[in-house]
Amino acid sequence: MNASSAHLAAASALLLSLTASAAALAQSEPAALVDQHHCMFCHTRDAPFLAPSFQQIAQRYRNVPDAQLVLEQKLRVGGTAHWGDMAMPLPPDRGGPLTPEDAHTLIRWVLSQ
Repeated sequence: MNASSAHLAAASALLLSLTASAAALAQSEPAALVDQHHCMFCHTRDAPFLAPSFQQIAQRYRNVPDAQLVLEQKLRVGGTAHWGDMAMPLPPDRGGPLTPEDAHTLIRWVLSQ
């Protein structure tokens, strides 16, 4: 292997590594937000617990116009109960304030379930 081939191979390996790292980071961002904001205290991915599962939420809002915006707002400020007796806790009670960007990321992830 000559020097230019070695450089090309090294650059290709670095590019693949960076691409894989970026993909892993993008996939883990919603999971980190779920942990940070204690979502799993009440929700699970696929079965009702204290609150509806993420899959139930996705199914209920799948064809609802503006569901993304409505759910982002509810996530950021809390809200009344729509699934039973328990209301969505206020942000300080579940991990602190949520930025609009983080709310968007979380709701996009929930609706993809």
